[in-house]
Amino acid sequence: MKEEKTQTKKTITKKVVNTPQFKTAEVVFLLIVTFVITFGMGFLIFHNPNSKDYDIKKADEHIQNFIKEYNYIIDNYYGDIDKEELLNKALESMVASLDDPYSSFMDDASNSAIISLEGSFQGIGVEIINDVDNNIIVVKTIDDSPASKAGIQPLDIIKKMNDVSLEGTTTSDFVKMVKEQKEASFSLTLLRGEKEEIVTVNRELVTIKSVSSNVFEQNGKKIGYMNVSIFAANTYKQFKEELEKVEKEKIDSLIIDLRGNGGGHLSSVTNMISLFLDSSHVIYQTQTKKETEKIYSTGKVTKKYKIVLLSDEQSASASEVMMGALKDEYKATIIGTKTFGKGTVQELLTLPSNAQYKLTTKKWLTPNGTWVNGVGITPDIEIKLNEDYFKNPSNETDNQLQEAIKYLSK
Repeated sequence: MKEEKTQTKKTITKKVVNTPQFKTAEVVFLLIVTFVITFGMGFLIFHNPNSKDYDIKKADEHIQNFIKEYNYIIDNYYGDIDKEELLNKALESMVASLDDPYSSFMDDASNSAIISLEGSFQGIGVEIINDVDNNIIVVKTIDDSPASKAGIQPLDIIKKMNDVSLEGTTTSDFVKMVKEQKEASFSLTLLRGEKEEIVTVNRELVTIKSVSSNVFEQNGKKIGYMNVSIFAANTYKQFKEELEKVEKEKIDSLIIDLRGNGGGHLSSVTNMISLFLDSSHVIYQTQTKKETEKIYSTGKVTKKYKIVLLSDEQSASASEVMMGALKDEYKATIIGTKTFGKGTVQELLTLPSNAQYKLTTKKWLTPNGTWVNGVGITPDIEIKLNEDYFKNPSNETDNQLQEAIKYLSK
């Protein structure tokens, strides 16, 4: 999930550029939440739960005892009680007791991750972080967003919104302030080095681009390249458009780069896999306490060209679903390093209070029945990214990409 990562190497204080002292690694998108969230991410696959009405009369003795204690607390505690908060905390404790890293109540970091998976949002299009003094530091601006059009740059400090000082304001509070702005257009005062600058920004629908493409030529072969940074709600549409674009170049083979992709929508990756396999192919399996179900492609044809997938330790969840499907059913080749190993599916549930929690409800298995959880997928050609790339990132210094091009150009 590249949109969530914080890569800053400097932090601006009032007049000096220093080494970063961020008190939190949370990255917050500035947005107005106007949609119903039904999914999430962060090395996760989220699936929409079926609506079920559980019969309270069938509750076991443990629940009956819980109700007795709840009623006793309500009737006998000497002070005021917020019943909604009481039940939320009780459920939060229940979920925490499951000892599952992917089942939890939603916090600000989780919510911002979910927002990035929507693929678009109402906002100005920046990622921000607090330093130790609660200055609001710009980490990144999204391409073609209101923030980038207004000239906001990484490492800018946002000092004021209109005439309101933001001194000591947290990122969460700033998000709330943007949300509550009555006008879609407002001013931000920025500190850039020692100079203050006032810019006007518009709150608009910002689309996160999660797919990019290219075509490489080597030894008379045309090799398509697709980079997928996240499986957001709109990733399938972007992927389909970019795939059609490279296929018009009459490619001989294709590279799908899933390095750094921590997962996302199960429906998105399912649709993307179906672009390569016809409906006779199993693309993954799900396993609950009661049954194992095979999920088939919805595609009409199976592609003929060779496919290589690039992987690393951050390729997780939905990325591993795609790798498992194309490896088992398409005979694709994986190049890179072993994947993360995330083999479970989460549901996102909303309480009457609008609090949300995610619960692991299923395992997912590759088409041949392999559970990758805690194990990962081992590449067919294992090769680490070399140090030259980190010093000077480019296609030429990316030895994993070059290995894939070499493999496909033979």
